[in-house]
Amino acid sequence: MKRGERVHEARSALGLTQQRLAEKVGVSRRTIISIETGRHEPSLSLAFRLAAVFGESVDALFAEDVG
Repeated sequence: MKRGERVHEARSALGLTQQRLAEKVGVSRRTIISIETGRHEPSLSLAFRLAAVFGESVDALFAEDVG
């Protein structure tokens, strides 16, 4: 699974809209869309904020795809 897909799945599992997730982590909805579609890599601080919302580690959420 690609990184953006993991963010999308984690967000959906919590029942959050892109807008609500954006508000929780302090970015625009457009940034969340860009992360989910793989067009944007989050900064380290944003990656930590996203992981905290999802209750996951940064490693689990943003691990490199292998294979």
